[in-house]
Amino acid sequence: MSWFVEQLHKHARQQLSIDEVLYEGRTDFQDLIVFRNGTFGRVMALDGAVQLTEADEFAYHEMMSHVPLFAHGSAKDVLIIGGGDGGLLREVLRHPVERVTEVELDAGVVEATKRHMPFICGDAFEDPRTDLVIGDGARYVAETDNRFDVILVDSTDPVGPGEVLFSRGFYADCKRCLKPGGVLVTQNGVPFMQGEELRKSVGHFRELFTDAACYLVSVPTYVNGDMALGWASLDPALRQVDAGTLRARYEAAGLKTRYYNPEIHVASFALPNYIKDLIR
Repeated sequence: MSWFVEQLHKHARQQLSIDEVLYEGRTDFQDLIVFRNGTFGRVMALDGAVQLTEADEFAYHEMMSHVPLFAHGSAKDVLIIGGGDGGLLREVLRHPVERVTEVELDAGVVEATKRHMPFICGDAFEDPRTDLVIGDGARYVAETDNRFDVILVDSTDPVGPGEVLFSRGFYADCKRCLKPGGVLVTQNGVPFMQGEELRKSVGHFRELFTDAACYLVSVPTYVNGDMALGWASLDPALRQVDAGTLRARYEAAGLKTRYYNPEIHVASFALPNYIKDLIR
């Protein structure tokens, strides 16, 4: 048996057994492998880092999408930066949005997912509400005239092509692209191991937005603690929507979810003290 070894940190690593390699190659930007694991099903990794697995992708994608969309309550235009696997797009399209623009740098990720993990994206890329743009997300928000109710940054870690997506300039451009009362949600790693990443992002949010925070989601393959999703909004009331209102919106939407519910939505913003201290 061979093993996939992911070492994102100097003193810690995780290993997943490779039961079968389904694809291995290089896109225009990064190394990509899709393999089968006995516990997690199909796994996609980029440049040695696990991006998603068949078994637990629902947790990340549901929380990144449904928290801001149910908090907003009437989002029509959504922008996704990254997310080439289509899982986040799939969840966003379960809402009555009118348009979802997805800007993904690496077309190879989109094609690999469609071919080897089609259950992740389903028919999301073919949905008439989807506008897929293959290009640089940072450049897009710097130059576009479009405005959005919700912006979701489903990025890799802040290394290589993903580094700019954690910069103050990028966040300022996202703010410019938000409609009044809009919200930005970002992937901000595992605070126990990547605390500086979260601290810097929330610091930038506080300089730029009316409301800045983060919320948590537990994803088994994102190891060493809960994952943080950054939250930056032009309307502080969005983070204070009560569980009763969220329940009414959730039931009206008729969604069946495996991780998200209105109670976990509210509770996810309750942070342990070590994360409060980190972003204080």
